[in-house]
Amino acid sequence: MRGDLVRKLAARCLTIGLAVLAFVVLALTGATGWGLALAVAALAATAAEQRIRPGADLVAETTLIAAAVLVGYARRLDDGLNLALVTTGLVLLGLVLLVGPLRTAGSLEIRAANLPVRAWTPLVADHLGTALLGLLAALALAAALDLPAGVALAASLLVGAGAGAVALDLARRRFRPRATGGPVAAALRRHQPEFLLYFSAPPGSEYQVTMWLPYLERIGRPFLVVLREPEFLAPIAAATDAPVVYCPTLGALDEALVPSLRAAFYVNHGAKNSHCVRFTQLTHVQLHHGDSDKAPSANPVSGIFDRIFVAGQAAIDRYARAGVQIPADKFVVVGRPQVESIEVRPEPARGLAHPTVLYTPTWTGHHADADYCSLPVAEELLHRLLERGATVILRAHPYTGQNPTSARQLGRLTELLVADRARTGRQHVVGAAARELSLTECVNSSDALVSDVSGVISDFLYSGKPYAVTDMGDEGDQFVERFPLAGSGYVLRRDMSNVDGVLTALLDTDPLADARWATRRRYLGDFPAESYAEAFLTAARRELTPAAALTTSTPA
Repeated sequence: MRGDLVRKLAARCLTIGLAVLAFVVLALTGATGWGLALAVAALAATAAEQRIRPGADLVAETTLIAAAVLVGYARRLDDGLNLALVTTGLVLLGLVLLVGPLRTAGSLEIRAANLPVRAWTPLVADHLGTALLGLLAALALAAALDLPAGVALAASLLVGAGAGAVALDLARRRFRPRATGGPVAAALRRHQPEFLLYFSAPPGSEYQVTMWLPYLERIGRPFLVVLREPEFLAPIAAATDAPVVYCPTLGALDEALVPSLRAAFYVNHGAKNSHCVRFTQLTHVQLHHGDSDKAPSANPVSGIFDRIFVAGQAAIDRYARAGVQIPADKFVVVGRPQVESIEVRPEPARGLAHPTVLYTPTWTGHHADADYCSLPVAEELLHRLLERGATVILRAHPYTGQNPTSARQLGRLTELLVADRARTGRQHVVGAAARELSLTECVNSSDALVSDVSGVISDFLYSGKPYAVTDMGDEGDQFVERFPLAGSGYVLRRDMSNVDGVLTALLDTDPLADARWATRRRYLGDFPAESYAEAFLTAARRELTPAAALTTSTPA
């Protein structure tokens, strides 16, 4: 995105500029104190850039800064050729050249959480760049304090010894691997997992996993979570007691898939799913991370899985409507277990004087045909809701911030509601407060929903309460044909020309109340409320049962 690109370019320019300036001042002028201060500033800029651009090649800048610090140190000591300082320079050169390759090699190692293993090498390799920057800052301070060059040499040798130990261990792992795999594989074999949840997605997508973890745990069988991106390791490990393993390579994936596994579950159609689907000894089950009428919900890629767990018959019809031919025996209707805690309102609540309305704009999508986002036209909607005395819960899609334009639009809506809260005392829920609430909590706290085409509508449908859907493509009558779930809701045009009529139906008359119950059964299955999640748990356990056991338990 444009904002992210500007931030990266600014960080790049600041790091290069300060590194060059520090070297020039120390090498060509007598302002040693100012030069050392500039070197420290350059180190701070380098550390900031590492956070903004993980994995960036900063060898040239680090070399310049190291040279500047050494020149300043030599000038402060002013005792001619100092062998300790020369040796320090050689150690620093080796560190500058080794940090990048060691970090890369460490990033290719399997990592795990919630397992009794201590794989220190990849973690240390990942932080060697920070250690080098810290060392250079310490040397700059030592130079400013006129400490003996032996202090600089000792500190450099200490960090160098750590880097050497990391290099030796990584080399041993690479060139003399154990036939049975490393400590992670051994721990997994002891754990004896029967299934895994496989996950690969862009940053900020961990909600796709965390929504399923409680139900995977309720299956009552040992399992593990396999990740393909390192940033998910900490947040997902914090959300479960099950082992969580990061597999950066196909070799690491081979190591993690121990013989006890029988099935693999997936929550999206990530491109790296194919890396796991190739293991034909497993039963591969697609769960999805929501049920909606969006185009991606009828992705032809679903056909590569052995089973497709869907919430209701509507999901199966969606594939057929999109022309995606998948054998019927691959589909298993299991409901949407995440809605089991949603409170159901059996009777319509009409004529609400001070309703609470949940508004859930989606994001713009990766492609134009998946852009259902209503943020560009939402100010008019919120003004009309406020005129009707509504309290608004504004809960945007987690990806909204990836688009700077959407982020600004969301910011304006947030400011509008905050200002109304200050003026009227109505307790609108926005920003961090809305993100801290689960979707279930938002649904239970609201009387009605306004949403774009998204999986939120299917979940809200379980409550029996009314909802409105935005038609951002100005499709008119074709909109309900493309998105049948909108047929039991009130369709809001892009130009907001029918907003008054929609809000009257949504908050007052609710003429579609009876139709929603039939839609609810078609989209979410017809399972008893008191045991709603059991449909999923039973289906999942069945996939873990060996075929021979199923045969013997089936009556002749």
